[in-house]
Amino acid sequence: MRIEYHRTLLADRVRNAAFHEALRRAVVRGKTTVADIGSGTGFLGFLAARLGARRVDLYERAEIAEVARRLGRHNRIRNCQLIPAHSTDIIDPERVDLVVSETLGNYPFEENIIETLNDARERFLKPGGVIIPEGVEQFACPVTGERLYRDLAAWDEVGYGLDFTPAKVMSLNNIYVRWFEPRDLLDGGAAARAWDKVAFDRRNKTTRAGELAWKMSRGTTIYGVGLWWRADLIAGVQLSTSPLAPRTHWEQLYLPALEPLAVAPGETLRVRLRSTTSYEKGTNMTWALAVADAHGRERVRHALDLEKGYLP
Repeated sequence: MRIEYHRTLLADRVRNAAFHEALRRAVVRGKTTVADIGSGTGFLGFLAARLGARRVDLYERAEIAEVARRLGRHNRIRNCQLIPAHSTDIIDPERVDLVVSETLGNYPFEENIIETLNDARERFLKPGGVIIPEGVEQFACPVTGERLYRDLAAWDEVGYGLDFTPAKVMSLNNIYVRWFEPRDLLDGGAAARAWDKVAFDRRNKTTRAGELAWKMSRGTTIYGVGLWWRADLIAGVQLSTSPLAPRTHWEQLYLPALEPLAVAPGETLRVRLRSTTSYEKGTNMTWALAVADAHGRERVRHALDLEKGYLP
């Protein structure tokens, strides 16, 4: 991994300010012990130390750990120790008052934060301790603007008497990291609804699933679904990747339909989402879009699977 990725993280002032405020509210000067899991450059752990944490343990197994070590010395950060390993590999860890982990992706769980914090809550956290973030909620909204779909439908325009439909179908069975404008979304994004919620004060399943429905008051064309998330870092401090929120280095996800779906007034769009994430297999996601008529009869369904988007 190049250092540029970490520059991108640290250039995100919205992210940095939110985590700093959460730590400021949680750290008791001279008392709080902290585990920063997936610490990267050590930024969050260094903030905790500067806010007065009694001890900070930084867990990072990637090459960036050596950069964190240098940065700690360079900034004369005290009361920090770097453990060059993943937290789940530590046997009998010393428990702490506060666990912080910013291992969040454009899809929030792609860096295995659920498994990581399941383990941290059970083995690293003292009874009554604090986890930052406290939880993550996921949102979905129908995509009504055609510009993103039009890019993916370029297979239809190759020409020369050739039909690239099988390749187009593979292309549509993929998830795309994009930034939505309000005009791309149903009701300017106001139609977004929560489809999944995780609270890290309990053990959570790494398979997430949800189903949503929108009854249309006017005719519209649906080109897929947009996803984003909101993290509750600590009471009163949130961080959102919504296109309606202050922009972060994270973007939203575009899950295409297999073809544009015309939905008439009084008809209902139903969306079903499911993801599985693990250290061993990474993240897979499936999504289905269906249109039901005014009597509830399903007249069209698109079922897509990220695994179908890979080359054979």
